[in-house]
Amino acid sequence: MKAARNLVQRLQPQAITSPDDLLETGLIPPDHLAAITEASATLPVSITSHIAKLINSTSLDGPVAKQFVPTARENDKQVDELVDPIGDIPHSPVAGIIHRYPDRVLLTPVLTCPVYCRFCFRREAVGDGLLAAGELDAALAYIRDHTEIWEVILSGGDPLIMSPRRLAQIIDALDEIDHVSVIRIHTRVPVVDPKRVTTSLVTALKRKTPVFIVLHCNHADELVSEAEQAIATLVDHGFPMLSQSVLLKGINDDPEILAALMKKLVRSRVKPYYLHHGDKAQGTSHFRTTLAAGRAIVNRLRGRVSGLCQPTYMLDIPGGHGKVPAGSDYLQVTDGGDWMVTDWQDNTHKYRD
Repeated sequence: MKAARNLVQRLQPQAITSPDDLLETGLIPPDHLAAITEASATLPVSITSHIAKLINSTSLDGPVAKQFVPTARENDKQVDELVDPIGDIPHSPVAGIIHRYPDRVLLTPVLTCPVYCRFCFRREAVGDGLLAAGELDAALAYIRDHTEIWEVILSGGDPLIMSPRRLAQIIDALDEIDHVSVIRIHTRVPVVDPKRVTTSLVTALKRKTPVFIVLHCNHADELVSEAEQAIATLVDHGFPMLSQSVLLKGINDDPEILAALMKKLVRSRVKPYYLHHGDKAQGTSHFRTTLAAGRAIVNRLRGRVSGLCQPTYMLDIPGGHGKVPAGSDYLQVTDGGDWMVTDWQDNTHKYRD
């Protein structure tokens, strides 16, 4: 193990982009290469130099490594797992657009990421690069033609992997559409490749239309000083920041670990937004908890940490039916029409309307 760590250190700051790279850096043993090569045929391997350094400085079997280093378990596809687990395809009227809810759309101008999370729910789609120019024009035309669209969410892939020039062109186009009142960006860049958060990026994003940035972060170990500085750069330039996390077995499925993450996000001026139950993407069963376990963990956070630190636990219904809160219901109506309310310490109280 020590030799493997030293090898990773010598090879930095190189990114890891193939199973062979994983083998050379000691992140997988030789007898796993064939299985990892099979897994990477569906979801590519990509680990930035920043994350490679972070894995080396924490643990080769720690919460950061588990998110990005593929394992043979990805080849184990369960019968109820889906190629399109949240039903993007039925809601994609044109390439690059997912229109599931009336007042907002996802615009996916790029399907490339700086890293590939091994639990990715778009594992069958990511890695395919940019939309063609004609496809992007058609996607923007769709947004212009649908005046009910109030919010555009840039997702993918990771939109912040694009050059500031290309990103600015898209933000400009959206800024010019009168009925688009909010632009939201879903990204992992500040925690996986913080050097990309530059003055040029900030300039590309600042427009009349408010731009909200939603950071994907799953463990406090990701919030090292470089990541915190990247976040501070964005917040200091006026971008409101929220977070979304995925509940992951063996990584953050513990109330103390989640509490540490949420507190560190809030201290970095990032408001916890969503905690996603793991989607039923193929080859990801080893990452998923049960809903019962997830609800119990979220219940442990209630009242024990600040309201600022409380994400909403969400289930994305398979088949494209949308997200719903998956947490416990603290109010139950009685036969007499009164309410029984459960507090954060599991005590019940009668409440009369």
